[in-house]
Amino acid sequence: MTKRTLQHLDQKEIPYDYVDIDRDRKAASWVESQNDGKEKKPTLDIGGTVIAEPSNDELDEVLRSKGFRL
Repeated sequence: MTKRTLQHLDQKEIPYDYVDIDRDRKAASWVESQNDGKEKKPTLDIGGTVIAEPSNDELDEVLRSKGFRL
């Protein structure tokens, strides 16, 4: 799912910072704290709105709500 999400963001030309939670324990802890102790990938923070394992449509909806033009 992470690869699909990254490809979608790239296709829409949406800038992002990718953090590999397999290599960053602090980031992994944050992901778990956002998902009731579960390591859901991807987990995204878009302008303060956190979503986990979104479909492309769900991702687009949040992006639009944050003012991104798709």
